[in-house]
Amino acid sequence: MILLRLLARYLRPYRRTTVLLVLLLIAQTAGNLYLPNLNGDIINNGVVAGNLHYIIHTGEWMLVLTLVIGLFSVGGIYWASRVAMGAGADLRSAVFARVQTFSTRDMNDFGTASLITRNTNDVQQIQIFLQMALTMMVVAPIMGVGGIAMALHEGAKLSTLLLVALPIMGAFLSVVMVKIIPKFRSMQVKIDRLNEVLREQITGVRVIRAFVRSDFEAQRFAKANQDLTSTALSVNRTFAMMLPVMMVILNLSSVAVVWFGGRLVSEGAMPIGNLTAFLTYIMQILLSVMMAVMVAILVPRAAASAERVNQVLGTSPVVMNPLTPIVASTHSGVIQFDKVSFAYPGSERPVLEELDFTLKANSTNAIIGGTGSGKTTMLNLIPRFFEATSGHVRVNDVDVREQSLESLWTTLGIVPQFAYLFSGTIESNLRFGRADASDQELWQALQIAQATDFVRAMQGGLEAVIDQGGTNVSGGQRQRLCIARALVKRADVYLFDDCFSALDATTDALLRQALKASIRPATVVIVAQRVSTIMDADQIIVLDNGRVVGVGTHQELLTSCGTYHEIVVSQLGEDATK
Repeated sequence: MILLRLLARYLRPYRRTTVLLVLLLIAQTAGNLYLPNLNGDIINNGVVAGNLHYIIHTGEWMLVLTLVIGLFSVGGIYWASRVAMGAGADLRSAVFARVQTFSTRDMNDFGTASLITRNTNDVQQIQIFLQMALTMMVVAPIMGVGGIAMALHEGAKLSTLLLVALPIMGAFLSVVMVKIIPKFRSMQVKIDRLNEVLREQITGVRVIRAFVRSDFEAQRFAKANQDLTSTALSVNRTFAMMLPVMMVILNLSSVAVVWFGGRLVSEGAMPIGNLTAFLTYIMQILLSVMMAVMVAILVPRAAASAERVNQVLGTSPVVMNPLTPIVASTHSGVIQFDKVSFAYPGSERPVLEELDFTLKANSTNAIIGGTGSGKTTMLNLIPRFFEATSGHVRVNDVDVREQSLESLWTTLGIVPQFAYLFSGTIESNLRFGRADASDQELWQALQIAQATDFVRAMQGGLEAVIDQGGTNVSGGQRQRLCIARALVKRADVYLFDDCFSALDATTDALLRQALKASIRPATVVIVAQRVSTIMDADQIIVLDNGRVVGVGTHQELLTSCGTYHEIVVSQLGEDATK
């Protein structure tokens, strides 16, 4: 069972604590099993015989034993909580660490909403089950077996009643578990769906309002919510039957013990104290079954959650470190594409086909093409966010698949197409590039990125607060801060993925001029839609439908590449080609 294997793995660091916990629970249960025997002795040897001294003496022992059991119980719950919380924290850390190794393809396979649910709700279900299992699941079998042994000792004839009550309980629980497990699996998937819808609505609230789609989105959320609610109600209705049925079996068993035991007492075949003790043991036996039921209620959901968590932990990332990584002997910044093709899984045709060119070192290289021509996909092959289907991508004369990911990423400064900032301050975001950068270096990067003026105008300057995603600054400001973050890194290669689109023409020109003067020697790769952004580049590569249709400077491509000529005319007019 996946749940047991998962728990066994993450309970290893807590073996000593778990052993101590089990010993405490065994001592607690043994004490609880011994108390009814003492109570029976008080009745038989004290009350019936009229021996007050025996009653007081035995009662004192019962009081001391009760206090000790209470201390063991508190200790058991404390250590069970420590183990459950610790194992849960370790499991969350393991899921988080594994997700950090996922490539873009792996992330798409699971979905962001599902990964969040698996690392929160699913781990929490396992944690709750572990907490209950470490207490009740340990106590229940000891109390059940010990109760049966003590019941046989007190009255063997009455013990035949257990042969009726226990099989009925077991059969009922088996039927319930078979029905519940598939519903719990379905519930977790529907929680994923609810999270996905809610996340989309929160992230896209401006778009929803702009298109007056609030009512439609409310209906979409209500549908996902109702779907989850219906499944949860179905599960809870099944569980609602469990407690009444178990209580009926428990109470009928008690009535049967009193009925048949009373006849044995009246016939002199059984002392009254033994009947009292036996009745208590019957209650303890059935109570142990009830505790097992309480844990069993959590098993299906924990099992479903364990399967989902294990899917994440058991997924080998598509992009992995090589077994024997090669360290580049030079940091020239040369990037070579050697007959590189790329296709998404299940696609009919490749997105990129037979790319064969070199991005020159210590120069500005530009990638341009129509929408869907594969520009961003091509750029993502350099840091191995995607894995090339065929061919070789080399950075510093070494295939990226033969370099360690950390070593490769250290040489790259990346500004993604979607400008994203983390919650914190401007300073904390810039130090993502390099943690030990001085304030002077941060201001220098901001100056190159044309961000100095608005940062100084913000309250606190570098200490100005940034909301999650950078929602409290404009799109152009976000882009400039992301560019500054990459510049702080001082990389060998800078990859700019259409990150000048939100800038006005003047800021765009000033930024590119500052970049050209400030970051050499370094290789700069710019993906852009606007010709004005890349026309001064040392080399321009034109993509069309995933193929390279032109390589050269702006002037060279105007005469040699029809696709580039069309792009220039469409954006700048016919006069720009003369």
